[in-house]
Amino acid sequence: MSRREDYEARTEQLLSPIAAANGVSVYDVEYVKEGSDYYLRAYIDKPGGVNIQDCENVSRALSDELDRLDFIPDAYILEVSSPGLGRALKKDRHLEASVGQKVVIKLYQPVDKCKEFTGTLESFDAENIVICQEEGKRSFARTDIALIRLALDF
Repeated sequence: MSRREDYEARTEQLLSPIAAANGVSVYDVEYVKEGSDYYLRAYIDKPGGVNIQDCENVSRALSDELDRLDFIPDAYILEVSSPGLGRALKKDRHLEASVGQKVVIKLYQPVDKCKEFTGTLESFDAENIVICQEEGKRSFARTDIALIRLALDF
């Protein structure tokens, strides 16, 4: 397990009871470097969406626990927020909750001269993700997918 994965996993373990106590669920945790700064981002969710008070309550409690355990030696910026409408679907639990919804898949390499596909998420397994488009079903190897997110329909 990489250092990043360890920090994310440990933070998610800390966050789970905090989120439950505040009536929200953990959507995802990521530890990333952007420019010269490290960010520890916790995404929380609940039916109807989270509000600023939810984020503040969770952020304060999580910050206290992170300070107490101090397992991340780098200076970092803690952010707690909603995953947003066009949320990335990184984990199987995200995909499971999104079956039947419209998604956008971005590939590392073009297929038929295209790197982005939109369709309804039909199914997935450990190796593939299947979407339905007007022209029929299309399957993508998970290893070929750079990003899959919910499509924004306005």
